Amino acid sequence: MIQSFNKINKLSGSLSLSGDKSISHRALLISSLSDGKSKIKNLSDSDDVRSTIICLQALGIEIESMKNETIVIGRGFRGYQKPLKPLYAGNSGTTARLLAGILAAQNFESTILGDESLSSRPMKRMIEPLTQMNAKIESRDGNLPLRIFPTDNLISIKYAMPVASAQVKSAILLAGLHSDATTTVIESTPARNHTENLLNLEVSKENQKIVSKVSKNNYPEPKEYFVPNDLSSAMFFIVLTLLSHNSELTINNISLNPTRTECLNILKRMGGKIQIEEKGISNSEIFGDIIVQSSHLKNIEISSELIPLIIDEIPILSVAGIFAKGVFELRDASELRLKESDRIKAICANLLKLGLDVEEFDDGFKVSGSINKQSEPFNSYGDHRIAMAFGILSSLLKDGGEVEGLESVSVSNPDFLKQLNSIAVKF
Repeated sequence: MIQSFNKINKLSGSLSLSGDKSISHRALLISSLSDGKSKIKNLSDSDDVRSTIICLQALGIEIESMKNETIVIGRGFRGYQKPLKPLYAGNSGTTARLLAGILAAQNFESTILGDESLSSRPMKRMIEPLTQMNAKIESRDGNLPLRIFPTDNLISIKYAMPVASAQVKSAILLAGLHSDATTTVIESTPARNHTENLLNLEVSKENQKIVSKVSKNNYPEPKEYFVPNDLSSAMFFIVLTLLSHNSELTINNISLNPTRTECLNILKRMGGKIQIEEKGISNSEIFGDIIVQSSHLKNIEISSELIPLIIDEIPILSVAGIFAKGVFELRDASELRLKESDRIKAICANLLKLGLDVEEFDDGFKVSGSINKQSEPFNSYGDHRIAMAFGILSSLLKDGGEVEGLESVSVSNPDFLKQLNSIAVKF
């Protein structure tokens, strides 16, 4: 499907988005482990989170969705039921990797499948530490499908993360819940810490490294969760507001977890007028409102240690970069090539369609020059974040633009178009 976008001249109003996708996955999985009834408010309505729900239901977990509240009846320690067929994770790497950590501790054989995109994404980095914990996992060259066999007992490990990855870290921590001894995960570069927050794990800083510890003592009990709204989805509207004239937008109840807000810090350092008002904390997750105003941006250097903290926001940050003063350059981001698409290639190919000077590297890209053409549709490459980033870019072009494959936005934000139209001021 090719979606057309008209130029948006001004934004105004307020916006409430769906629950954070990363927190939603984890709230569902952790609730499924507890023995009894948990309530989750403001769960994400994304396709990815739906994949987690479907997999859990296939494992015998009762899940009922009502208006703004989801009830999960957990089955307790090693309580999952053997599924009747392979578990289909769709496009969701979080579903596949985190669920593998839990399934490694169950007493039955299971298989995890995914769509074409997910089946090409690396699983070896998750399989290796789980294997060290005595898990028995077979894969196709380190990719899906994963075949997971029962094991008598998982053992604890001390694992130094070679690459920053919240999904791999979470798989280890969720597996570690099933051992009496303490499993320790050490990070040189921090990644998202939602799993640690929701499990209320012991986390410390030692020799400039982040150390997380887990054991059966941390096994979850039924509780209530409130999922703040998704900052990654909000970023598209934040950048559009910054780059539009005479505009102001308030986005409500957004996740303000410090491992997620570096994208806001970068925009503020670029000159973005962004005000953050904290409102509360739920299960160690900070949330609040974000007020954004039109701004004149200038490009800045983005250091390599920040890349893991902004990896999902790089497509929309690159849109901010091409309208900002100066050259936009990003390096040390080779992980972008292993996402739902090769995002380095996707961003560069689309920006070339605008007549910009684009230089592609193995680990990033550099963009300069001025937009001097805009006739070809942008390609989403089946990637929801590429689709939304270039939908926003199209809304900033003098004559608007088109995006092919916009339906992929349902992976994270199926209401993207409706939300965009709700804040655009009609003249």
